[in-house]
Parts: sequence; structure tokens; C-alpha cells
Amino acid sequence: MRSNASIGEALSVAAGSLRGSKLRSFLTLLGIILATTTLIAVMAIIHGMDVYIAQQVSDMGGDGFRVLRLAMIGEFDAKKYMEMQRRNPRLTKPEFEFVRSHMTMSRDIGIEGRRTATVFRGKEKVDGVAVRGVTPNMGAITNTQVDNGRFFSDADNQRHQPVTFIGTDIKSKFFEGVDPVGKTLMIRGMPFEVIGVAKTLGSVFGQSRDNFAMIPVESFFKMFGSQTDIGYFAVAMDRDHIYQAQDEMRMLLRSYRHLGPKEEDTFSIVGSESLTQAWDQLTGAIAATAVAVVSVFMVVGGVVIMNIMLAVVSERTHEIGIRKSVGARKRDILNQFLVESAMLAASGGLIGVLIAWSLAVLVRTVTPVPMAVPTSAVIIAVVLSASVGLFFGIYPARRAAMLDPIEALRVEK
Repeated sequence: MRSNASIGEALSVAAGSLRGSKLRSFLTLLGIILATTTLIAVMAIIHGMDVYIAQQVSDMGGDGFRVLRLAMIGEFDAKKYMEMQRRNPRLTKPEFEFVRSHMTMSRDIGIEGRRTATVFRGKEKVDGVAVRGVTPNMGAITNTQVDNGRFFSDADNQRHQPVTFIGTDIKSKFFEGVDPVGKTLMIRGMPFEVIGVAKTLGSVFGQSRDNFAMIPVESFFKMFGSQTDIGYFAVAMDRDHIYQAQDEMRMLLRSYRHLGPKEEDTFSIVGSESLTQAWDQLTGAIAATAVAVVSVFMVVGGVVIMNIMLAVVSERTHEIGIRKSVGARKRDILNQFLVESAMLAASGGLIGVLIAWSLAVLVRTVTPVPMAVPTSAVIIAVVLSASVGLFFGIYPARRAAMLDPIEALRVEK
């Protein structure tokens, strides 16, 4: 009971001290505030990006991967990218048919071609629509959910049917309150019948993922030509065979293109692990920089707190003498100053949390950066701040606790 009362009294005295010198307390906390704000801002950016990467990975699934003409994962190298553009030929439908007929480690493989176009319905239009030519199995491969209507069939693709499966942005623009199935849209001057609508995917970095119109890949080739860029989407037998499936794909493509043993690949294979590894490398560098900056701010803030607490001990020397003369123990004095130092630092942590949270809301509102403050960041920031206050408050607190009551009483107030 005595210990609880002592801690409670220390909290009360510490709170009164902070209220009594607001300006000094705020100036003391600048380092802690900057450190906490930096820490939470970085964690918010990383958390928001984690959501984005998870969405990208979920498109492929843990057992899916893509084959592209060009792909640069990780650090961008302009010279290497230009070399890849010169060296890598387009992926083609005959090549796809060869790979599909020989793949044994993949349970499904499809094609996607992508171009941008303006879609019309009467006088209304939507610019920048991603027109995606896909094989009928791409709905299952990419886990595309149908909200209304249906996806393509093999018959639609084989007959080059002018049908389209649209995203919710297209539906909202042209068919608000109306069932779009059976209606007609104009894509590059050609009429396409809407056969289905996808479930909402949302946006990432301010870019909508619902502004698309899928059409059968054969209709896509008819519209844009067979020489347009395409990519392959493949799904391994299961997650345990993802690397074997990618190796088999690489072997088949190299065989089809007659590449020698010492020649580099003239295509790119991108799996979910590639995105995850690239992101882990990037976040590792960001986190290391953030830790260095936060450490500097925390040390500076801690040193300032220690100096201020030493000044406070000097100011209260007479008060400490009085408290000791009426029975206060060394532990009581120690607790009072440790609690005050921790409260001071924790208050700075809370202020930093509020600033970082406001900054995250502002950035998310006016920019496409998906900042999101995780609860763990708030807890870590406050606990870390309080810990810094405790650590740098030990010396001033011990100095106060070790004061001789007779000598302390002789000090004038």
C-alpha cells in the first residue's frame, strides 16, 4: 500500500510540475516530439505500402507468377532497362501455346494484353480506361470476383465476340442505378456488349483499380493486332511447387527462343516472392535510416531532459530536505523524479503521435500515398519515449535521493 501511495503521490507531483512550467516542458520535449513524429510517419508509410504489396500479391496468389517482356524489381537501372528493351522480344500467342502444351508443373496459364483507351456511351465518356484482353481462365487465375452478370466463356473467345466485363468505375459513370448487363459500350469505335461487372477493388496510391474493361483476348488481338505486348499469368500446382513451375517456365521459354546456356533470359518472370523481397529490401533501408534519425533525436531529447531534471533538482533542494525531514525515504524521492521524467518524455511521445496522425490524414487526403498509422506504432512510440525519460532521469533522480536532508534544508528557496 505504501508503495502504491508513493507512486500515486509521485504522479500527482509530476503532473503539477509539468502544468506549472508549460513552456519549459514543451521546449524540453522538442527532441522527443521530433523522434516520435519521424518514427510514426515512417511506420505509417511502410504500413500503407504493405497493404499495397499485399494487394498486388493477392492478385497472383501465393502460387501464381507472371511472365513479362520487361520487368525491373527492386532498384531501377536505366541502362539495364534500355538493354532489356533492345534485347527482349515480345511475348507471342504461338509461344504461349507452346508453353501451355508443355507445362507440367502448372495447373493453369492465361494471357493478358493491356492498352489504354477512351470508352463511350452516347455522348458520355471515360478516359484512361485499361482495356484488358484476357483468356477466359484469367477470371479464376486472378481471383476476379463477379458482382453482376458473368465472365467470358471459351465460346466468347473463340468466336471473337464483342463482349466486355467492366469495373465499377465504368458502371458508376454510365449505368448509375441501371443494370448494365446487356447494354452497349463503344471501345475504340467498336460496340461491345456488357456481360458482367466486377466487384469493387478500390484504389492504391490514388489510382483506381476499377477503371477497366476486359474483353476476350481474341477480340483484343483483332482490335489492336497480334503484335501488341502481352503477358502470361500462370498458377503452379500448389505453393510447394512454385519455384519448380517458374524453373519449368524459364526452361521452356529459353528452349523456344533457342537461347544458349550462357545467354541471359530475354523475358522476366515475376512471382509474389519477388515483390515481397524487393519491398523487404526497400523497407529495410527505410527502417535503418529512420532508426538512425530517431536515435539521434531520442538521445538529444534525453540529454535535454536530464539537464532540465538536474535544474529541477537544484530548484527543489529545499523542498527535498523538508520531505526527507518529515519521513520521506530515498525511494520516495527517487520515484518522484523518475516518474516526472518519464511523464515528461511520454507527454512528448503523445504530442508526436498526434502530429504524425494528423500528418498521415493530411497526406492520405491530398496525395496518393496510402499512409496508415498502425496501433503498434503508437504503442511503440509512447513506450519508447517513456523509456528514454526513465533512462535519462536516473542520474538526476539518484542525485535528488542522495541529498543530505540537513544540507538540503540549509539551501534557501
